[in-house]
Amino acid sequence: MDVRAPELPRVQGPLRPARLRPRDVVKVGSVGLRTRPLRAFLSALGIAIGIAAMVAVVGISASSQAGLDRTLAALGTNLLTASPGSTMTGGQAQLPDTAEQMAARIGPVTSVSALGKVPDAKVYRTAKIPQAETGGLSAYAARTGLRATTGATLASGTWLNEATGRYPATVLGATAAERLGIGRAGADTQVLIGGRLFTVVGILAPAPLAPELDTAALVGWPVAQEELGFDGHPTTLYVRAEDADVEDVQAVLGSTANPEAPNEVEVSRPSDALAAKKAAGEAFTGLLLGLGAVALLVGGVGVANTMVISALERRAEIGLRRSLGATRGQIRTQFLAESLLLSALGGVGGAVLGIAVTAGYALYQDWPVTVPPWAAAGGVGATLVIGAVAGLYPAVRASRLSPTEALAA
Repeated sequence: MDVRAPELPRVQGPLRPARLRPRDVVKVGSVGLRTRPLRAFLSALGIAIGIAAMVAVVGISASSQAGLDRTLAALGTNLLTASPGSTMTGGQAQLPDTAEQMAARIGPVTSVSALGKVPDAKVYRTAKIPQAETGGLSAYAARTGLRATTGATLASGTWLNEATGRYPATVLGATAAERLGIGRAGADTQVLIGGRLFTVVGILAPAPLAPELDTAALVGWPVAQEELGFDGHPTTLYVRAEDADVEDVQAVLGSTANPEAPNEVEVSRPSDALAAKKAAGEAFTGLLLGLGAVALLVGGVGVANTMVISALERRAEIGLRRSLGATRGQIRTQFLAESLLLSALGGVGGAVLGIAVTAGYALYQDWPVTVPPWAAAGGVGATLVIGAVAGLYPAVRASRLSPTEALAA
């Protein structure tokens, strides 16, 4: 009986290495991360800090802008103010006592009110406070329509009316009440204005479009003239106009309020001041973005360093894989995939952290939480680019190791 060994099938053509499917690439690329979790975490943390900083800066800036837009939408952008400027000789100008009535004659104007500073009336909590310690507070005569025109709101008590405007009653601004140590208005709460006791009937909330009200003690126009020596000349006119005609009203308000000396009237738009404040903050935002980019770059260097060390430490693994048939391309793919996974972990973690920081700060400031999608997506995309660049050299270096050289190390 002839017993012969079975013939092996003949292989046609050269041997071809097995191809790595995308799932296999991810699995092989994650080996280094799973075997060295602490190193991977610290490297990803560097990336995460940079991405979190950038996303948080963009998100907080966007939330601030949304908060400003909401404030302006509630208060309106159609408020104009007119105040006395300087005379030709450099002295302090004065608005005529008819300025309020004259401004009301402008067609598109919907409401006008006025505020008059009482120069010699200091504000104190009690008579025992030293005269030099004024706390930066001032007394003003206020028209009864001032609150409605400026959009100010009450935090406590009531506003001045035709009755209380003739008696020693006052409404304090938010900052004035805080500095005087007054939390609520009431008949038993009094302050000293111009040497006379005034009952605190109301406390205003902060007034974004009229910040001068925050440090003011407001009294009625009649009682200011009768008891505090007020001369009746307004120091600030507040004018509301139709939205479509604000620019036109702004152009003629100075000459209408003081026809004899229109050059001595300064006209402004409070909403423009808020917008300018926001624009000034954008420069600071740019600086923070630069710092975030630097942190991201440092994180990328950390990833590159980690991958170089990993390639050196895993030479035996590389040699074994090459001996079992892995090609140089597959070794490059493994290390490049590991670098991309490491960066992706840092990018996603940083984006989540940045969104959380934005949400926390925006809620603390009572702003709408706004994180532009491009900020989070762009941050993760940037980390992938950095990961690819950082992992390219270590991947090429690892692939160039010969099996014998790697196994002998």
